[in-house]
Amino acid sequence: MKFCPKCKSMMVPKDDKLVCRNCGYEMEKGEEVILKQNRRTEGIAVIDGKEVAVLPVIDVMCPECGNNKAYWWLRQLRSADESEVRFFRCTKCGKTWREYT
Repeated sequence: MKFCPKCKSMMVPKDDKLVCRNCGYEMEKGEEVILKQNRRTEGIAVIDGKEVAVLPVIDVMCPECGNNKAYWWLRQLRSADESEVRFFRCTKCGKTWREYT
């Protein structure tokens, strides 16, 4: 990995040169440049509409319909030194609400 001598940004390959994305500085590629890209191939579960069957279920009362089952998941919404937020989605009506822990 090479960095721009002018602005210290990372240089990216373009044709037979390395170019700075920030200031446009160009330099010749050396033989030490190795490009490697790793991609995740496994699927990632996404909450979309009512497609939440992969989430765990907990006994909690829905404030909308009174159902006592909901899917739940955790998200870190604030800074890292604060606790995460627990989200719930009712298995019956689909209402989503949160609980700060």
